[in-house]
Amino acid sequence: MDLDWLKDFLALAELKSFSRAADARNVTQPAFSRRVRALEDWIGTPLFVRGAQGASLTPAGQHFQPLAADMIRGLERARRDTRSVGERNTIALSIAATHALSFTFFPEWIRNHLRFEALGALNLVSDSMEACEEIMLGGEVHFLLCHYHPEAPTRFEPERFQSVRVGDDCLVPLCAPYSDGRPAWPLSGTSARPIRLLAYSHASGLGRILSAHQMSRDAIAQMETGFTSHLAATLMTMAREGHGVAWLPRTLAKHDLEQGRLVGAGPPQFDIPIEIRLFRSPDCRNHAADELWHALAQ
Repeated sequence: MDLDWLKDFLALAELKSFSRAADARNVTQPAFSRRVRALEDWIGTPLFVRGAQGASLTPAGQHFQPLAADMIRGLERARRDTRSVGERNTIALSIAATHALSFTFFPEWIRNHLRFEALGALNLVSDSMEACEEIMLGGEVHFLLCHYHPEAPTRFEPERFQSVRVGDDCLVPLCAPYSDGRPAWPLSGTSARPIRLLAYSHASGLGRILSAHQMSRDAIAQMETGFTSHLAATLMTMAREGHGVAWLPRTLAKHDLEQGRLVGAGPPQFDIPIEIRLFRSPDCRNHAADELWHALAQ
């Protein structure tokens, strides 16, 4: 059994489309279909019902979905732990970061504010907020980079976990435009056409922030959820393709906004200013981590 089969399974379970899932996994659709079939053959029962509208999970597939996610997390954690043993003398710093910041904020921040040659080798772990919290609480990394809002809960007690603000961002409701530039899913929608929400799953820290913000929470209560994912990049793709409204970090959606592929779905009062914050582990320390923290604290 190939680990890629499990990742293919979860992608198809989430996106419900062989073509979109194949694109997300960066393989051709025929190769993707063969790998999904190979997993079903290995398990010994169908996991998906194929139809004109896409693919939906069978009861066996629904049972297998959380098990597959647990297996991937377990294997990836085992790989990280084993690698850390082998790299203990070469890796100077290990940082966990949520997916959205790993692809947008982190590369420029690390280049502009840190001297790689002075810090030594750096290991970046990219995952959902829920997974990053587990990694941090387990003492597996020196730092966690994530979006933060004071009203949204984290699992880090302030008296144990120090943190510093390293940037700013904003969660903005965005959707695809009509040809004339008007939003296809305006937040002033009518009951004749309910607004479709592209929502974050419980594993997402951005989802927690949305739930904690009164105005957006009230707006979301009037919407129908059309799609759910813990990945902001996936929600952005769905929004770009016209499937609904997603509250996206402005840093992530910057280029799509500039190119007109996404537009604001509502007035500024629906925007949520948020911080980009670096949390420090109280259990994973070394000289390089101390040097970095001292520089950032100043």
